[in-house]
Amino acid sequence: MFEDLAGRVAVVTGGARGLGLTMAGALARQGVSVGLLDRLPEVAASADKLGADSGSASAGVVADVTDPGSLAAAFDQVEAQLGPATILVNSAGISVWSDAEEQSCDSWRQVLGVNLDGTFFACQELARRCKTTGRSASIVNVSSMSGSIVNVPQHQTAYTVSKAGVTMLTKSLAVEWQQLGIRVNEIAPGYFLSDMTRQFVDDNPSLAAEWTGRTPAGRLGEPSDLEGAVVYLASDSSRYVVGHTLAIDDGYTLV
Repeated sequence: MFEDLAGRVAVVTGGARGLGLTMAGALARQGVSVGLLDRLPEVAASADKLGADSGSASAGVVADVTDPGSLAAAFDQVEAQLGPATILVNSAGISVWSDAEEQSCDSWRQVLGVNLDGTFFACQELARRCKTTGRSASIVNVSSMSGSIVNVPQHQTAYTVSKAGVTMLTKSLAVEWQQLGIRVNEIAPGYFLSDMTRQFVDDNPSLAAEWTGRTPAGRLGEPSDLEGAVVYLASDSSRYVVGHTLAIDDGYTLV
C-alpha cells in the first residue's frame, strides 16, 4: 500500500472506460476517492461500479476536456462530492488514421484539441485551484511512445504530433510548477489492448500480428500493466521525480 494516497482525491479524464478507468481503479484500491470525467454518458455507471468494486468514494461527471468552462464545472462537481483534488490523471485521448495529405482541418483540430489542448486545460484547472489554496499535487499525463517514434504501418501524424506535444507540455509545466508544489510527470504506453486499439486489431489480425511482432514480449500491453506506474507517480514515493516520461512499451522503442 502507498499509505499517503489514502484519503486523497483524484480526477481522471477519459475515465469512463479503457485505460483511464483501469488507472482510476488502481488509485481507488489505494484508498483514493476518484472523480471520473468523460464526454461519454456511461461515466456515471462506471463511477458507481468503481466505487462498489473498490470501496472508495467515486463520482462520474460528463465533461468536455476541450472546453475550459466544462472542465471547471466538472472539477466543481467532483470537489462538492468528494473534496478538493490533489491528483490528476489525464487519460482522455482519441486517434484518427489518415494519410496526412488527405486529413481534414476539422479532423486535425479534433485530435490536437482532445489530446493536447485537453491535457493542458485540465492541468491548468487543477493548478489554479492548488495555487489558490496552497495544496501540493501530482499530475500524471498519459502520452504515448508515439510521441517519440513514428507509428507504422498506419498513418497517424496528428496523433503522434499531439503526443509529442504532451511530452513537452509535461516538461514545461514540471519546471514552472515545481515551485507551487505541483509535480508533473507522464507515462508513455506502447501498444495496449485498450478500447481505442481493439477496434482496429479485432478487424485486422494482420495489423495485430505486425504490432506484436515488433514488441519484444510478443504481446500487446494489458491495461493492468499501467497500474503500478500511475500509483507510484501519484504518490509521495515519487516525490523527487519531476518532468519524467516513463515508457511502458516492453522496450518497443528500443529495438
